[in-house]
Amino acid sequence: MENHMGAVVLESDTEVVYVEYDNPFQLPPPPSDEWTRFVCISDTHSHTFDVPWGDVLIHGGDLTNTGTLKDFKKTIEWIGSLPHRTKIIIAGNHDLTLDRHDDWYEKNYKDWHTKPENLGPILELLKGPEATNAGIVYLQDESHTFQAKEGRRTWSVYGSPWSPEFCDWAFNYDRRDGKRLVSQFPKTDILLTHGPPLGIFDLTTGCTRVGCRDLTNRLPYLRPRIHLFGHIHEGHGAYVHRWYAGSTEMPETQVENDLDGDYIDDADDYMDDGVNLPEPYSLSEGGDRTVFVNAANWPMGRHAWGPKGRSPFGGPGFRPIVVDLKD
Repeated sequence: MENHMGAVVLESDTEVVYVEYDNPFQLPPPPSDEWTRFVCISDTHSHTFDVPWGDVLIHGGDLTNTGTLKDFKKTIEWIGSLPHRTKIIIAGNHDLTLDRHDDWYEKNYKDWHTKPENLGPILELLKGPEATNAGIVYLQDESHTFQAKEGRRTWSVYGSPWSPEFCDWAFNYDRRDGKRLVSQFPKTDILLTHGPPLGIFDLTTGCTRVGCRDLTNRLPYLRPRIHLFGHIHEGHGAYVHRWYAGSTEMPETQVENDLDGDYIDDADDYMDDGVNLPEPYSLSEGGDRTVFVNAANWPMGRHAWGPKGRSPFGGPGFRPIVVDLKD
C-alpha cells in the first residue's frame, strides 16, 4: 500500500470517501453523473471555513455556541452562501434555544443567557423563505425527501438532534430512554444524528465511549447509505461498513482515522485478497454498505495540533468529509 501524505481516501464500487486532503477546491469530481456528492460537516459552532463543492451539504448539529440569534445569523448566512443545491441541517446540544421539549429552554436559559432568546426570528432564519430559497432544510425529528439533481433519483433523510445526557445541555436524553427514541427512526438513505452510536468515533480524550448503545443496536435494521453525526470532536473520521446479508452484526469499533495518509486504491480488492487493513480501513464483508461519518470540524484530540500549531476549524485533520455515492 503506497503512502500518500495528506490524503486519506476510502473507495469501493459504490462509495468514494475523502476524509483528509490538502485543498478543498481541488478534489477529483465524482466518478460520473450517476454519482451524488455529499459534503459532511458538523460542530461548526458559528465558525466558517472553506467547504468543497458538492450536490448536497449535510450538517450534524452544533450550528452555534449557545443558540443566540447572532450566532444563528452568522451560521445560516454562511451555509446559505455555499453552492450546494440542497443543504440539510439539524441542531445539536449547543443550539440551546431550539430545544423547547418540556419547556427545557425556558427552565434552563439562565445558565447561559441573561435573558431568553426569541425563538421566532431564529426559526425564520432556519425555515423561512430565504432559507428555502437557499436550499436549506432544517430537520428536528423528521424526514425529508429531495432530488440532488434534476431527473435523478430521490433521496430520503431523517434528522434528529438528540444525544445521550451530557452536562445538562440541550436535546439530551436519559440513556434509559434511548431505545424508545431510536425506535422512531425510520429506514432512510441518510441518517443524521447529532450524537454518535456507541463504539463508532465516540471515544473522548478522557478515553470514555459516550455513544448511544440503543442507536448501535438499531443500525443493522436501518442500514442507511450514510450515517452522519458529530458531537465528539476528537472522533472525527469515516468508516465504510459492509453489512452481511440477513445479518444483525454490529459495525466494528472505530476510534478515529489514521491521518498519516495511507491511500486505499480499492477497498474491495483488499478485501478479496484477504489483506487485513488497520482500523478504520477494514470493511466488513457482505450485504449493503453504510458510510459512518463523524464530521465534527472543531479541532480536538491528538490531531488538533500540527507543526504549525493548532489546526483551524475545518482545517487539517478536521476537514469536511466528502462522500460520493453511486445512485
